Amino acid sequence: MLQLYGQEFTSRMLLGTAQYSSPDILRQAVEASGAEIVTVSLRRESARARTGQAFWGLIEELGCRVLPNTAGCHTAKEAMATAQMARELFGTSWVKLEVIANADTLQPDLFGLVEAATVLSAEGFDVLPYTTEDLSAAERLLAAGCSVLMPWASPIGSARGLINKTALQSMRAYFPDTPLIIDAGIGSPSHAAEAMELGYDAVLLNTAVAKADDPVKMARAFAQAIEAGRLAFEAGLVEPRDMASPSTPVAGTPFFKIDHAS
Repeated sequence: MLQLYGQEFTSRMLLGTAQYSSPDILRQAVEASGAEIVTVSLRRESARARTGQAFWGLIEELGCRVLPNTAGCHTAKEAMATAQMARELFGTSWVKLEVIANADTLQPDLFGLVEAATVLSAEGFDVLPYTTEDLSAAERLLAAGCSVLMPWASPIGSARGLINKTALQSMRAYFPDTPLIIDAGIGSPSHAAEAMELGYDAVLLNTAVAKADDPVKMARAFAQAIEAGRLAFEAGLVEPRDMASPSTPVAGTPFFKIDHAS
């Protein structure tokens, strides 16, 4: 069971709601994924003049918990203002906090992120920060009041998967009791399964599902991969070896010599 800020969820897949070809495809993808949490960009959707109200209606119909995000914010001040508007609009203290440093890589601004997280946590927000695998930034975010961390696998929308697997393993080992959610860069179900096998608690997806030829099938594939990866982690993976290890031991095994002459 996934536990975030005192709430329990059966699904370990969080799904973004941007870039789908139609509201109906979005609805089907969410249903196929089994996701219980969907992310919504307040800045993006508020800019959609004619379709905005229909979109909000669809989100309500899905019955999922809404996780507003501050996508598109490049300063702590912008992110804090957006989070405050989202709390009023959605009636939730949850916020996926994004403060972007670089327009090309969409890498988080770790300094602005810690600044905004500190203020928002003090104001009663439950902050889920989009961060990197940097351990010092993670420590500062936890000290700021965050109880969940969301490190990237690789840049948003890049579909490159876990480009720094060793650092992500270190982060998992360094914060064994903190819920860690892989956010950004996941391109295939195998990437998601790999993240879960490392012991991560959940995976947040958007582009890999929304831009697939068949988003509904892809959502189902990711859901199954995430479940498989989690089961593998809980079962205990065999450690890699440098040398071969026979599956059938030969020590003490009787060998019978056939005498063809007789």
